[in-house]
Amino acid sequence: MTASTPNLRARDQALAVTTAFLALFSIVGCALYGLPFFYDFFVQDLGWTRQQVTSGNALSKLVVGPIFGFVAGLMVDRFGPRRLMLAGIVMAGGALMGLSWVSSLTGFYFFYFFNALGYVCGGPLPNQVLLSRWFDRARGKAMGIAYLGIGIGGSLVPIVGYALTQSFGWRGSLRGLGILMIVIALPAAWFVREPPRSEADGSRRPDRDDGASLGPVLRRPAFYLLAIGSMASIGAVGGTMQNLKLYLSLDRGQAQADIAAALSLVLVASIGGRLFMGWLADRWPKKQVMLLIYAIVAVSIPLMAFAPTPGSLRAFGFLFGIGLGGDYMIIPLMAAELFGLRVMGRLMGVILTADGVAEAVVPMAVATLRDQRGSYAPGFLLLVALAAMGAVAVSVLPRATTSHSPQRAQSPQRQAL
Repeated sequence: MTASTPNLRARDQALAVTTAFLALFSIVGCALYGLPFFYDFFVQDLGWTRQQVTSGNALSKLVVGPIFGFVAGLMVDRFGPRRLMLAGIVMAGGALMGLSWVSSLTGFYFFYFFNALGYVCGGPLPNQVLLSRWFDRARGKAMGIAYLGIGIGGSLVPIVGYALTQSFGWRGSLRGLGILMIVIALPAAWFVREPPRSEADGSRRPDRDDGASLGPVLRRPAFYLLAIGSMASIGAVGGTMQNLKLYLSLDRGQAQADIAAALSLVLVASIGGRLFMGWLADRWPKKQVMLLIYAIVAVSIPLMAFAPTPGSLRAFGFLFGIGLGGDYMIIPLMAAELFGLRVMGRLMGVILTADGVAEAVVPMAVATLRDQRGSYAPGFLLLVALAAMGAVAVSVLPRATTSHSPQRAQSPQRQAL
């Protein structure tokens, strides 16, 4: 079966976007952004500290990311993203069900490990590669639509989780979310088709191939600037989201229903952010879009930390959600524009592994500062500094060319990327 007709190709592209949407809905929206909704229950019912609750995310990603992140990238480049996504969806959904039964830190870490492994195998990495291979000119639009799944899933989890918790307790709520994740995401991933090898390996666009080796990319300063900027901003975003429920519930004493509404606002705003930033990335230089996203993240956090009124929290939720919506999406677009598609799986495996380290360490560091200092203020200052550092790193990236030679730089196909 080949994508030999426009109609067949359009159908495959639509299914790829649908698959990515549902996978990101479940693995990122429900699991990554949903689990922090339950952190205060672990603290209150099991007597754990904030540092212990956030350490599950940290330790699992520090183990899974470096060991499996690059391997997952190699597997995607060699076998395609579909099979990895199937395994990731099952592991992430099963992890939430497992976490509903834990009563010890050992069990907590064990199931968080599988949640992190599910994220690596079924989350942004395979979905970014899937869409990057199926789409060219409309890549930003496709990413934007698919990444709506994160915002929709994340915005629904606090509401659904609150309703399930009221009826079945927080443990029953976790089990229900885990089952829903698998039911929602697995069927589309089963039926999605891999891009034909002639498209996936770049033979139809030879001017975009940077060679099979990742070495030339790793020798370019732009790679390290992109990695630093990405790590700093992802760390700031992750540190905020992983501690937000703890802050609003245990430090601010807000009701669970009000917290669910606040968390939903952040993720609803992220939907608009993904749509807008995806649209903008197809029209503006991607460096400028990335810089705008990182700047929004940097300026929004103080609204939560240092002006804690209901109005300022709503303003924070809206602005931060816009930045959150574009943050993850812009990284593969910028990487594709700077380095091409031939090594996309391996390249994103490296970058997402580095991002995973930041996303693991920063939330636990913020929680540890809160446990030690009795206030979230020092941790929130750290988040602002990280977001600003990410913006600075992006500001010195090259304007964007996937070329390595003057001839390639003049290619109209390259300029159309």
